[in-house]
Amino acid sequence: MTLFPGFDDRKIVLQSGLTLRVRKGGEGPPILLLHGYPQTSACWHIVAPQLVAAGFTVVAPDLRGYGGSDKPASAPDHMTYSKRLMAADQVELMLMLGYDRFFLVGHDRGGRVAHRLALDHPDAVKRIAVLDIAPTATMYASTDRDFATGYYHWFFLIQPASLPETLIAADPDFYLRSKLAAWGKSGMEVYSEEALAEYCEAFREPACLSATCEDYRAAATIDLIHDEADRDKRIQAPLLVLWGSKGLVGKLYDVVGTWRDKAVQVSGQGLPVGHFLPEEAPEQTAKVLIEFFAISSD
Repeated sequence: MTLFPGFDDRKIVLQSGLTLRVRKGGEGPPILLLHGYPQTSACWHIVAPQLVAAGFTVVAPDLRGYGGSDKPASAPDHMTYSKRLMAADQVELMLMLGYDRFFLVGHDRGGRVAHRLALDHPDAVKRIAVLDIAPTATMYASTDRDFATGYYHWFFLIQPASLPETLIAADPDFYLRSKLAAWGKSGMEVYSEEALAEYCEAFREPACLSATCEDYRAAATIDLIHDEADRDKRIQAPLLVLWGSKGLVGKLYDVVGTWRDKAVQVSGQGLPVGHFLPEEAPEQTAKVLIEFFAISSD
């Protein structure tokens, strides 16, 4: 059984030398789907075919450091896993596939990459959707006990190497499944066994553990520097924000309000699930995305 029937699934070497594992299917206007932590592009396996059926081309890569993509050794300043470089990967990928403008969707960490991509490459983004996040700088600045308790991993994963890597490696399957169970509010049965196997296989690789920790270390350091430098910049493309109304982001933040500080045009809604919208509410997520992207006239 394949998670993405009819999709091409291959490795693409960027001009930078980085290799990304990419799933691609459909014909029509392109949509780039970016996954989050602790997952891979497999998280889109129910949403992606619905987008294809609606007449879109779907490109779903594994982010650098995740899944089947390259996991380069990081730099002392964590720039290797900055959202700026991770966003540049995706722009280069889309250009190699023949797309200089596209629709953009990011869940979790992918949403943070999407935010940076829209700021650094505004001409590439026709419309953008981010799923179950508030802006990184906003979340750090408003940290309280509830946030630190629910999202303790933000502070655990940024500890110096190799403390978190070593602890996770003691039982990576348990760690990963505990994250999915805690952040999702729909039961473990919503996760495909094939997708779970892919997530677990990735987390058994030491290079993946190192890279994913570096993703969070970058978020707490170099990404905040970039965000501060661009404090007055706004996402120019129409922005859709979706969140799980049973999840922490929906409970702690006025999600649309936080993004109105970061974009010129914002709409959004909560869905009655937890953090993992693409797997907990795939039909609703796909429906809202299709309606949002169908508005575009170019």
